[in-house]
Amino acid sequence: MKTVDIDAVVNNLVASNQNKSDFVRLMDSFKDPYLVLIACILSLRTNDRTTYPATLRMLELAKTPQQMMRVNEDDLAKAIYPVGFYKNKAGQIIELSKILVEKYDGKVPCDIDELCKFRGVGRKTANLVLSEGFGVPAICVDVHVHRIFNRLGYIKTKNPEETEFALRDKLPKKYWIPINSLLVTHGQNVCKPIKPMCDICPVEKYCMKILKSD
Repeated sequence: MKTVDIDAVVNNLVASNQNKSDFVRLMDSFKDPYLVLIACILSLRTNDRTTYPATLRMLELAKTPQQMMRVNEDDLAKAIYPVGFYKNKAGQIIELSKILVEKYDGKVPCDIDELCKFRGVGRKTANLVLSEGFGVPAICVDVHVHRIFNRLGYIKTKNPEETEFALRDKLPKKYWIPINSLLVTHGQNVCKPIKPMCDICPVEKYCMKILKSD
Protein backbone atom coordinates (compact mmCIF):
# COMPACT_ATOMS: atom_id res chain seq x y z
CA MET A 1 0.00 0.00 0.00
CA LYS A 2 1.28 3.46 -0.88
CA THR A 3 2.42 5.55 2.08
CA VAL A 4 2.62 9.32 2.24
CA ASP A 5 6.10 10.84 2.46
CA ILE A 6 5.23 13.50 5.03
CA ASP A 7 8.73 15.01 4.99
CA ALA A 8 8.47 15.57 1.24
CA VAL A 9 4.96 16.99 1.61
CA VAL A 10 5.99 19.53 4.23
CA ASN A 11 9.21 20.49 2.43
CA ASN A 12 7.34 21.03 -0.83
CA LEU A 13 4.64 23.10 0.83
CA VAL A 14 7.31 25.29 2.45
CA ALA A 15 9.16 25.67 -0.85
CA SER A 16 6.01 26.44 -2.85
CA ASN A 17 5.79 29.86 -1.16
CA GLN A 18 2.01 30.06 -1.46
CA ASN A 19 0.38 33.37 -0.61
CA LYS A 20 -0.75 33.51 2.99
CA SER A 21 -3.87 35.50 3.72
CA ASP A 22 -3.38 38.75 5.63
CA PHE A 23 -5.05 37.16 8.65
CA VAL A 24 -2.73 34.13 8.65
CA ARG A 25 0.26 36.48 8.42
CA LEU A 26 -1.11 38.48 11.32
CA MET A 27 -1.59 35.37 13.44
CA ASP A 28 1.94 34.22 12.59
CA SER A 29 3.24 37.59 13.84
CA PHE A 30 1.56 37.32 17.26
CA LYS A 31 3.74 36.07 20.10
CA ASP A 32 1.29 37.12 22.80
CA PRO A 33 -1.04 34.22 23.81
CA TYR A 34 -3.84 36.68 24.58
CA LEU A 35 -3.78 38.18 21.09
CA VAL A 36 -3.74 34.71 19.54
CA LEU A 37 -6.69 33.72 21.71
CA ILE A 38 -8.99 36.65 20.96
CA ALA A 39 -8.10 36.75 17.26
CA CYS A 40 -8.84 33.04 16.95
CA ILE A 41 -12.22 33.56 18.62
CA LEU A 42 -13.04 36.19 16.00
CA SER A 43 -12.04 33.84 13.18
CA LEU A 44 -14.43 31.05 14.11
CA ARG A 45 -17.05 30.58 11.36
CA THR A 46 -15.76 33.66 9.54
CA ASN A 47 -13.51 33.90 6.47
CA ASP A 48 -10.08 35.49 6.70
CA ARG A 49 -11.00 38.45 4.50
CA THR A 50 -13.56 39.52 7.09
CA THR A 51 -11.60 38.52 10.17
CA TYR A 52 -8.40 40.42 9.32
CA PRO A 53 -9.79 43.99 9.32
CA ALA A 54 -12.08 43.14 12.24
CA THR A 55 -9.07 42.02 14.27
CA LEU A 56 -7.24 45.27 13.52
CA ARG A 57 -10.28 47.28 14.60
CA MET A 58 -10.54 45.25 17.80
CA LEU A 59 -6.89 45.86 18.63
CA GLU A 60 -7.44 49.60 18.32
CA LEU A 61 -9.74 49.29 21.34
CA ALA A 62 -7.60 47.02 23.50
CA LYS A 63 -4.59 44.71 23.38
CA THR A 64 -4.51 43.31 26.91
CA PRO A 65 -7.13 41.63 29.10
CA GLN A 66 -6.89 44.54 31.54
CA GLN A 67 -7.80 46.97 28.75
CA MET A 68 -10.40 44.71 27.13
CA MET A 69 -12.40 44.11 30.31
CA ARG A 70 -13.14 47.84 30.41
CA VAL A 71 -14.31 48.08 26.77
CA ASN A 72 -18.02 48.66 26.25
CA GLU A 73 -19.57 45.52 24.81
CA ASP A 74 -21.58 47.42 22.19
CA ASP A 75 -18.45 49.28 21.08
CA LEU A 76 -16.56 46.02 20.66
CA ALA A 77 -19.46 44.44 18.78
CA LYS A 78 -19.54 47.42 16.43
CA ALA A 79 -15.78 47.21 15.86
CA ILE A 80 -15.74 43.52 14.97
CA TYR A 81 -18.87 43.52 12.79
CA PRO A 82 -19.48 41.70 10.42
CA VAL A 83 -17.69 38.62 11.80
CA GLY A 84 -20.04 35.74 12.46
CA PHE A 85 -21.92 35.96 15.76
CA TYR A 86 -20.22 39.31 16.44
CA LYS A 87 -22.45 40.21 19.40
CA ASN A 88 -21.85 36.90 21.13
CA LYS A 89 -18.11 37.10 20.43
CA ALA A 90 -17.90 40.62 21.86
CA GLY A 91 -19.47 39.42 25.11
CA GLN A 92 -17.31 36.30 25.12
CA ILE A 93 -14.05 38.23 24.68
CA ILE A 94 -14.87 40.74 27.42
CA GLU A 95 -16.01 37.96 29.75
CA LEU A 96 -12.87 35.86 29.32
CA SER A 97 -10.72 38.99 29.71
CA LYS A 98 -12.33 39.63 33.11
CA ILE A 99 -11.79 36.00 34.12
CA LEU A 100 -8.13 36.18 33.08
CA VAL A 101 -7.59 39.27 35.22
CA GLU A 102 -9.56 38.05 38.22
CA LYS A 103 -8.54 34.37 38.30
CA TYR A 104 -5.31 34.08 36.29
CA ASP A 105 -3.47 37.31 37.18
CA GLY A 106 -4.08 38.57 33.64
CA LYS A 107 -2.15 35.70 32.06
CA VAL A 108 -3.47 33.16 29.57
CA PRO A 109 -2.97 29.64 30.96
CA CYS A 110 -0.58 27.40 29.06
CA ASP A 111 -2.77 24.34 29.47
CA ILE A 112 -5.29 22.96 27.02
CA ASP A 113 -7.75 21.82 29.68
CA GLU A 114 -7.71 25.22 31.39
CA LEU A 115 -8.17 27.02 28.07
CA CYS A 116 -11.14 24.85 27.18
CA LYS A 117 -12.90 26.00 30.36
CA PHE A 118 -13.50 29.41 28.76
CA ARG A 119 -16.86 29.80 27.08
CA GLY A 120 -16.59 29.16 23.35
CA VAL A 121 -12.99 27.91 23.43
CA GLY A 122 -12.51 24.42 21.99
CA ARG A 123 -9.49 22.27 21.24
CA LYS A 124 -8.78 24.01 17.93
CA THR A 125 -8.44 27.42 19.58
CA ALA A 126 -6.64 26.06 22.62
CA ASN A 127 -4.06 24.24 20.49
CA LEU A 128 -3.45 27.35 18.40
CA VAL A 129 -2.85 29.40 21.55
CA LEU A 130 -0.34 26.82 22.77
CA SER A 131 1.51 26.59 19.46
CA GLU A 132 1.44 30.19 18.23
CA GLY A 133 1.26 31.97 21.58
CA PHE A 134 3.55 29.84 23.72
CA GLY A 135 5.65 27.98 21.15
CA VAL A 136 4.54 24.69 22.69
CA PRO A 137 4.20 21.74 20.29
CA ALA A 138 0.46 21.38 19.71
CA ILE A 139 -1.59 20.46 16.66
CA CYS A 140 -4.30 22.92 15.70
CA VAL A 141 -6.77 21.09 13.49
CA ASP A 142 -9.27 23.13 11.50
CA VAL A 143 -11.27 22.13 8.43
CA HIS A 144 -8.26 22.57 6.14
CA VAL A 145 -5.95 20.38 8.21
CA HIS A 146 -8.65 17.72 8.58
CA ARG A 147 -9.54 17.75 4.88
CA ILE A 148 -6.02 17.77 3.44
CA PHE A 149 -4.52 15.08 5.66
CA ASN A 150 -7.41 12.79 4.78
CA ARG A 151 -7.16 13.61 1.07
CA LEU A 152 -3.47 12.84 1.14
CA GLY A 153 -4.27 9.46 2.67
CA TYR A 154 -1.96 10.14 5.59
CA ILE A 155 -4.76 9.41 8.05
CA LYS A 156 -8.36 8.26 7.89
CA THR A 157 -10.59 10.13 10.34
CA LYS A 158 -14.17 11.35 10.52
CA ASN A 159 -13.81 14.73 12.23
CA PRO A 160 -11.19 17.29 13.35
CA GLU A 161 -10.93 15.92 16.89
CA GLU A 162 -10.15 12.43 15.59
CA THR A 163 -7.65 14.02 13.23
CA GLU A 164 -5.86 15.80 16.08
CA PHE A 165 -5.33 12.61 18.03
CA ALA A 166 -4.37 10.61 14.95
CA LEU A 167 -1.75 13.23 14.08
CA ARG A 168 -0.45 13.25 17.65
CA ASP A 169 0.36 9.58 17.17
CA LYS A 170 1.75 9.83 13.63
CA LEU A 171 2.97 13.30 12.67
CA PRO A 172 6.60 14.06 13.63
CA LYS A 173 6.61 16.56 16.47
CA LYS A 174 8.83 18.99 14.57
CA TYR A 175 5.85 19.70 12.28
CA TRP A 176 3.20 20.21 14.95
CA ILE A 177 3.54 24.00 15.19
CA PRO A 178 3.97 24.98 11.51
CA ILE A 179 1.50 22.51 10.01
CA ASN A 180 -1.63 24.58 10.63
CA SER A 181 -0.35 27.69 8.86
CA LEU A 182 0.98 25.59 5.96
CA LEU A 183 -2.22 23.64 5.40
CA VAL A 184 -4.58 26.56 5.93
CA THR A 185 -2.71 28.46 3.22
CA HIS A 186 -2.62 25.41 0.94
CA GLY A 187 -6.31 24.77 1.54
CA GLN A 188 -7.26 28.35 0.74
CA ASN A 189 -5.16 28.55 -2.43
CA VAL A 190 -5.02 25.06 -3.94
CA CYS A 191 -6.57 22.13 -2.06
CA LYS A 192 -10.01 23.66 -1.85
CA PRO A 193 -13.09 21.84 -0.53
CA ILE A 194 -14.69 21.77 -3.99
CA LYS A 195 -12.68 21.39 -7.19
CA PRO A 196 -9.17 21.15 -5.72
CA MET A 197 -6.56 22.50 -8.12
CA CYS A 198 -4.52 19.31 -8.45
CA ASP A 199 -2.85 20.48 -11.68
CA ILE A 200 -0.89 23.16 -9.80
CA CYS A 201 -0.51 21.35 -6.48
CA PRO A 202 3.11 21.14 -5.25
CA VAL A 203 2.40 17.86 -3.42
CA GLU A 204 0.17 16.21 -6.05
CA LYS A 205 2.57 13.31 -6.63
CA TYR A 206 2.41 12.37 -2.95
CA CYS A 207 -1.37 12.54 -2.71
CA MET A 208 -3.80 9.62 -2.84
CA LYS A 209 -6.64 12.03 -3.76
CA ILE A 210 -9.16 10.54 -1.36
CA LEU A 211 -11.83 13.13 -2.09
CA LYS A 212 -14.66 11.31 -0.36
CA SER A 213 -13.25 12.38 3.03
CA ASP A 214 -14.86 15.80 2.47
